Amino acid sequence: MAQNLSHLPTALYSAAAIRDAELAWAAHHQTSLYQLVERAGLAAFELLQQRIPATSRILVIAGQGNNGADALLCYYWLKQREFDVALALHPAKYPTDEWQQAWQLLTEHGYHDPIIELTNDALLAEFDVIVDGLLGTGVRGELRDEMASLVTAINQTDAIIFSLDLPSGINADTGAGAAVVADFTLCMGAMKQGLLTSKARNCSGLLFFADLGLNDFLPAAKVKRVGYDYLAGCLGVRARDSHKGDSGRVTVIGGDYGMAGAVRLAGEAALRAGAGLVTVISRPEHQQTVNSNRPELMFWGCELVDMEVYSRLGWARVLVLGPGLGKQDWGYNLFKAVGLSEKPMVLDADALNLLSQDPRREANWVLTPHPGEAARLLGCNIQAIEQDRFAAVRELQQRFGGVVLLKGAGTLICDGDTVYVAPVGNPGLASGGCGDVLSGIIGALIAQGLSLVSATVAAVVIHGEAADKAAEQGERGMLASDLFPWIRRLVNTV
Repeated sequence: MAQNLSHLPTALYSAAAIRDAELAWAAHHQTSLYQLVERAGLAAFELLQQRIPATSRILVIAGQGNNGADALLCYYWLKQREFDVALALHPAKYPTDEWQQAWQLLTEHGYHDPIIELTNDALLAEFDVIVDGLLGTGVRGELRDEMASLVTAINQTDAIIFSLDLPSGINADTGAGAAVVADFTLCMGAMKQGLLTSKARNCSGLLFFADLGLNDFLPAAKVKRVGYDYLAGCLGVRARDSHKGDSGRVTVIGGDYGMAGAVRLAGEAALRAGAGLVTVISRPEHQQTVNSNRPELMFWGCELVDMEVYSRLGWARVLVLGPGLGKQDWGYNLFKAVGLSEKPMVLDADALNLLSQDPRREANWVLTPHPGEAARLLGCNIQAIEQDRFAAVRELQQRFGGVVLLKGAGTLICDGDTVYVAPVGNPGLASGGCGDVLSGIIGALIAQGLSLVSATVAAVVIHGEAADKAAEQGERGMLASDLFPWIRRLVNTV
């Protein structure tokens, strides 16, 4: 289940932007970066002593960079407070100035000996807690074999793992990488954008933040974290004299043979998220499936794209195209018909696959690809998408326009100006139909007057929060339809 991250800053930054802020801070205060290392090391110690039993046997592993310097200062404070702690150093050819100053402090206090050798993996098993200060924001690409082996050895222990700034091996800008899997991570100075998406979502554990005083030196954020607090004020209280037309009309299009459930889920999600009226356009044979136990959904059976279909498209304020659409002639003809509309639209599933074959750019739509669909849209492979999800979502938006939602662990939403990171939801969402539900929520929120980007961000948060509520009974076996009661509650508490 997702951690409540409301205690963390919403502004997220690249490693380069944070480094520039650190240098600006040092210049402004006419001091060295070592002062920041001192603050970071003390913050790490203070959090560590709050989170672990006092009787723990602790191993601090320090690399050669400033992340390692933070670890050395953390070790210094642990020794000062007489914790049972040992130190291991990863070989350093070119330690930073800050690292050397930290080492000098240890030497002056006689804390530099003995040093645990990292050549014997069995030694790691002797410790209850491992402080991971191996690698920091400088990680790029795959780890060298020696480092990868050490990361694997750390992960195979039963120790509580406390990572400084970010788990060693994670790319601070992308969240990708084979890395230490931490139980908790203390991010220093400014939130790294990569910590909230991709592999970092599995590796960071519980996230904490240490404010080192950099705020005045950081630029305006182009990447922002969003969560439950984003919903405040999105949907106001309805007027007492409002009617169903005021709540918006949504038409959901899709459901080729064998895929009636997709449009049913998207249609009901739109109703549960507050749309006043919802019509489903699907194969005539699917009416019973769509309307069974949900008579509130209107239905139009479509064999051919005729004037009645165009009428139903024109009736709606928002179109949701793609759930169960298929890629055969029937789906393609509907895809082309919807393409003639100027209405706001949400494209999902096979609508995105058809778009990859017949690409165009529009300002008035929301695209909702998972990594596989994103790869088809960009003509690359899934690995390329996951290696840099930020670059992928920006490229998708630049190429196709509108608002782009890149699904996955740490969903990204890009409107061409800002990238929103939504670290919400849980693995229970990795089941059929959950994406259809999300599309229906987005359509309903647009129909109720939210902008494309606000509706998309709010829908992702509602979808994730609903999944966390549903997962209280377990993530395995969670169904897309299990989200419906919680969606209704969430759109009524904002």
